[in-house]
Amino acid sequence: MTDKLEQEAFVQFQRAASRLMEDVARLLKPAGLRPTQYNVLRILRGARPEPLSCGEISGRMITREPDLTRLLDRLETAGLVSRCRGDDDRRVVRVAITPAGLALLKSLDAPMLALHRRQFSSLGERKTTLLTRITSGLAES
Repeated sequence: MTDKLEQEAFVQFQRAASRLMEDVARLLKPAGLRPTQYNVLRILRGARPEPLSCGEISGRMITREPDLTRLLDRLETAGLVSRCRGDDDRRVVRVAITPAGLALLKSLDAPMLALHRRQFSSLGERKTTLLTRITSGLAES
């Protein structure tokens, strides 16, 4: 494999990822969410009924968020998450999704699924499965 081939693969992968995320950002904008906020809400919904620490949320995020505290502040102000101190260790802040956060996610589930189906429709099921395997391998390398 030539260096040029690897560089081209990287650029094309980045270009595709950027376009996919632009579509997601457009879908989320009317709901007042950014993709990272949506990701946090999905993480918290998946962890229910247990709240998660900031470190646990950070470890599950798709992209690293340099200021998770500020992101959580915005979500809490919007009534989408709640925070409380841990019983065992008061230094640990635990975060849970609220009923309003769950309702917002539920309202976005069908439009997001439709968006992803449109985004990958040209590939078909077999190529989308292959793409998933390939990108999983890249993420683990």
